[in-house]
Amino acid sequence: MPNTTSPVVGIVMGSDSDWPKIRAVAAALDEFGVLYETRMMSAHRTPEIVRQYATMAAARGLKVIIAAAGGAAHLAGVVASHTALPVVGIPVPTDLQGGLDSLLSTVQMPGDVPVATVGLGSGGARNAGLLAVEILALSNVELQEKLAAFKHQLTEKVQEKNAALQKSIGKTV
Repeated sequence: MPNTTSPVVGIVMGSDSDWPKIRAVAAALDEFGVLYETRMMSAHRTPEIVRQYATMAAARGLKVIIAAAGGAAHLAGVVASHTALPVVGIPVPTDLQGGLDSLLSTVQMPGDVPVATVGLGSGGARNAGLLAVEILALSNVELQEKLAAFKHQLTEKVQEKNAALQKSIGKTV
């Protein structure tokens, strides 16, 4: 992002064991040159730290918060209850039905406390980063251009793969 040396996205996670499962969010932000910070805090074990972080986030220059948690997965909702910034929730996979508990805890927010929730797994974490980029691009022409190029590359990749598939099965496109 142009002319900034401060993070504009906050990534918070409920446990240090979440990081290996969600690091794709950081990779997506890095791909677009979006600065971010990462913190570990727990909605249940450190509620005052979560409250302070969320209430001060906008004043510190953050524009989007991405919150990842597993199990009860209340972190995104608690963060959202303390800020007017967009919050993206990442349900972290667990041993209970592959993370269904995390998904439901993150996505089932009461009315008036929105949390955008992505899917489980590394695809979900990457999508959280891309969603943050899309939100930031609403007011950033450079990011709009990078996203347009990214979408164009996706189209080219799929077309190339389709051509290779058609060739492998003896068809022409």
